[in-house]
Amino acid sequence: MNFSSKLLEDAVNEFSKLPGIGQKTALRLVLHLLNREPEEVASFGNSIIKLRQEIKHCSICHNISDNQICEICSSTKREKEIICVVEDTRDVMAVENTGQYFGVYHVLGGLISPMDGIGPSDLFIDTLVQRVSTGPVKEVILAISPTMEGDTTIFYLYKRLKAFNIPITTIARGIAFGGELEYADEITLGRSIITRVPYENSILK
Repeated sequence: MNFSSKLLEDAVNEFSKLPGIGQKTALRLVLHLLNREPEEVASFGNSIIKLRQEIKHCSICHNISDNQICEICSSTKREKEIICVVEDTRDVMAVENTGQYFGVYHVLGGLISPMDGIGPSDLFIDTLVQRVSTGPVKEVILAISPTMEGDTTIFYLYKRLKAFNIPITTIARGIAFGGELEYADEITLGRSIITRVPYENSILK
């Protein structure tokens, strides 16, 4: 792609580094910004810079937050004894959008994937074990996408947590194998949470 401006080329190259954004889409976005008022573009740029500089991760659940403890963990209306374990913040948002869950979360920060060099020590698993061990916890829900990496992670978590003698459940498989939680529709995901099943049932079959 030939550019009439080095500044334009640099901006397009930066936008095209974003996931799912090719050079043509990046060019369209950059040209859109060029047609906006300077104040709007400055506000857009400043919001990204401020996000990167000031964003925090909750010291309890590791979810993205504006404060040291996120709004969900600090809320008196949430059931602190029920922990829903998810891969990342996108899954927290997906579960919250169902309106069917009122416990708290634990964000792993990824999934176990030996092919990608990601092992248990690279995830927030030890802090989950610590939360369960110090309690009180009545149930751990493993709301993790039913992919190969997801199932590997679920099995590992089950082995780490089963000694605490608390219910360990997984969301019902209304979501197709290989599907990502964040792309499931709210009704299907909500029903999967409500009809969650003990993990032991799935490994005994």
